[in-house]
Amino acid sequence: MSSIPSNHMVGSVTAMTVFFPLDTARLRLQVDEKRKSKTTHAVLLEIIKEEGLLAPYRGWFPVISSLCCSNFVYFYTFNSLKAVWVKGQRSSTGKDLAIGFVAGVVNVLLTTPLWVVNTRLKLQGAKFRNEDIIPTNYKGIIDAFHQIIRDEGILALWNGTFPSLLLVFNPAIQFMFYEGLKRQLLKKRTKLSSLDVFIIGAVAKAIATTVTYPMQTVQSILRFGRHRLNPENRTLGSLRNVLSLLHQRVKRFGIMGLYKGLEAKLLQTVLTAALMFLVYEKLTAATFTVMGLKSSHKH
Repeated sequence: MSSIPSNHMVGSVTAMTVFFPLDTARLRLQVDEKRKSKTTHAVLLEIIKEEGLLAPYRGWFPVISSLCCSNFVYFYTFNSLKAVWVKGQRSSTGKDLAIGFVAGVVNVLLTTPLWVVNTRLKLQGAKFRNEDIIPTNYKGIIDAFHQIIRDEGILALWNGTFPSLLLVFNPAIQFMFYEGLKRQLLKKRTKLSSLDVFIIGAVAKAIATTVTYPMQTVQSILRFGRHRLNPENRTLGSLRNVLSLLHQRVKRFGIMGLYKGLEAKLLQTVLTAALMFLVYEKLTAATFTVMGLKSSHKH
C-alpha cells in the first residue's frame, strides 16, 4: 500500500515540476481576464520578458507542498474507506469510484486552504493587465495564511470550495469515456497494447478536462479572490456565486472566456500522461530485464 502512493507522489511531483510553466500560463489566463489569450508559448515568453526568467516557476514550492499533502490525504482516505467497506472481498469498479468520490470530497474540504494560499503565491508579483486586481504581499505560506485570516476572515481560506466539489466528478467522467473508448477499440482487436491504453487514457482525460474546464476557471478566480469588482464573491463560492461568475464572464468575453488557458491545461495534462507512461514502460521493461537475468542465471 505504501509503495503505490510514494510512486504516484514521485510521478506527480516530477510531472508538476517539469510542466510547471504550463500551469503558470493557465492560471494567468484564467484570472487575468484582460490578458489577451495568445498561444501558450507567447504568454510564457511575455511573462519571462516582463517578470524575469524564473517567473514561470513562481510559487513552485507551495504548489508541490500542497500536491504532496493532497495526494497523502486522498490515498489515506481512499485506503481507509476501502478497508472498512470492502473488508477483504473483491472490489468492483463501482465501489472504487464511489470510494474515490468520497475521498475526493474529504480531500477538497481538508486541502482547499492550501490551494487558496498557493494560488495567491503563484500570482504574487505578476504584471496583471486587469487594473481591478488587488496585489498581495505575502512573505511565504505561513504569512499568507495569517494575512488572509486577518483581512478576509477564516472562511476566505475555503474560497472556491463549491466548484472544487463539482470537480470531484472529473475522474468519473474520465473513466466513463475511457471505458467507452476501450469498448470501441476491443471491437476491432482482441487485445490492447500498452500504447493503446495510454492513448485512450490521454484522450479520456483530455475530454474530462475540457468538459470541466469552466469550473476550473471559476475555482481559480474564487481562490484568488483579489478582484475589486465582486466583493460579495469572497464567500465560499456558493452555487449562486458560481453561476453569476460564469454568466459575467460569458457576457464580457463570450463563451470562449470560460476556456481561456485551456490549451496550456491540455498540453500539461497530455504531456504529464505521456511522461508517466514512458517512465512506467521503462520501469516495467527494466523489471522484466532484471527478472530475465535472474532466471537465466539459474539455468
